[in-house]
Amino acid sequence: MCGAPKQGTGLEGVDLTTQTVIQGQVWHDGAPVAGAYVRLLDTTDEFTAEVVTSPEGEFRFFAAPGQWKLRTLAPVGRGERVISAEVGINETTVAID
Repeated sequence: MCGAPKQGTGLEGVDLTTQTVIQGQVWHDGAPVAGAYVRLLDTTDEFTAEVVTSPEGEFRFFAAPGQWKLRTLAPVGRGERVISAEVGINETTVAID
């Protein structure tokens, strides 16, 4: 099961020795993309969760360890990134072409 708090908030109170956090930013043409939809998909491309990026283009998911796909949809285009997440913080950037 996945869920995400308000994007851009800190991780106070989160036990990073037991939680898997996938977070990062969405970028296009050298700038962060606010209001983009970021979808978390499992290894079979099954939809798991979706969040909207913060004004700074930030997103965050709490997920199980393993391989995940991040798919970004925004008015300026689409982007995709595969990440192998481990327990702790997993940082990534999704670029929109």
